[in-house]
Amino acid sequence: MEKPILSPNFTIEDIHKLREHNYEMTKDMTDKERMDYYNKAGRAFQREIEEARLQKA
Repeated sequence: MEKPILSPNFTIEDIHKLREHNYEMTKDMTDKERMDYYNKAGRAFQREIEEARLQKA
């Protein structure tokens, strides 16, 4: 499934699109697969935050 296209103003409809996308991506996963999926995304985001903090300093 393709990532949803979000509006520049980020509306409630965008939140609905994101939730639907996440559901479709994870609905057939086992608990372990789902946990790995979210942990991988969380770690990637955490790295982005750390890199931004280092660039800012």
